[in-house]
Amino acid sequence: MALHFQMILPISLVLAIILSGDRTCESARVFTIVNYCKETLWPAVIPGENFNGGGFVLKQGQSSVFNAPVSWSGRIWARTGCNFDQNGDGQCQTGACGTTLKCGGAGKTPASLAEFTIANPDFYDVSLVDGFNVPISVKPINGKGNCSTAGCDSDLRSTCPKELSVKSNGKTVGCRSACDVFDTDEYCCRGNFGNPSTCKPTFYSKKFKEACPTSYSYAYDDPTSIFTCTGTDYIIAFCADRKKQMCTYHDHDIHCSGSQGLKLLIGSWWMGVFIMVFSVVGF
Repeated sequence: MALHFQMILPISLVLAIILSGDRTCESARVFTIVNYCKETLWPAVIPGENFNGGGFVLKQGQSSVFNAPVSWSGRIWARTGCNFDQNGDGQCQTGACGTTLKCGGAGKTPASLAEFTIANPDFYDVSLVDGFNVPISVKPINGKGNCSTAGCDSDLRSTCPKELSVKSNGKTVGCRSACDVFDTDEYCCRGNFGNPSTCKPTFYSKKFKEACPTSYSYAYDDPTSIFTCTGTDYIIAFCADRKKQMCTYHDHDIHCSGSQGLKLLIGSWWMGVFIMVFSVVGF
């Protein structure tokens, strides 16, 4: 079951999760999906059984929290410019998985992807191999291992080469991959280019890599793009600085990136924040 609320203050996000009373299994991973963009997004997840059926809406500043079991392997991305009716039927400018709010299959390119394999350790990455539609980052919280933040916080829509750009009403809403546009073996890493020795960075993938150094820019861009972590929760943030401090809730406790003293902070601010959360969120 998803928790869905307005992110008014960073600390109120964490407290709202606690106050909801939702508990997680020790083996589960907590996925917090946050929209920091200045536009409404419709996140999509496949397989989506543990993620509200694979699709939901997040307005600016909102977040949703989900539990995914160990062994889950899938991808998360954002859809933009959508218009769904009360039955969940509609269209999107980018990232559409057909004409439904709940996704049962992959999204239409271009789309920035967060990819996961939950195991021991977990593997995760952000991929621009299918193009780009919004900035996205994956931040593990309190895991063991490499546990680096993956992703792309640059907005490639503003620098997209015109031959790759997807426009709507004169505005660039996505940036396609060179493979998607030109469909050649070299750009698509297939045929004689279908292995790490022959598939090399191209002019276009280098542009993506310069803007997003911890994201996949082409199919064999593994060394700087795939990360591992053990026993971690994840925050998937759209349009956020990868260095931004973020929080989640795990094992009945609060965990934040880059902070060892959050409990002390909560202890000193508890009453003020408690009153503010209740007055603003309306618990």
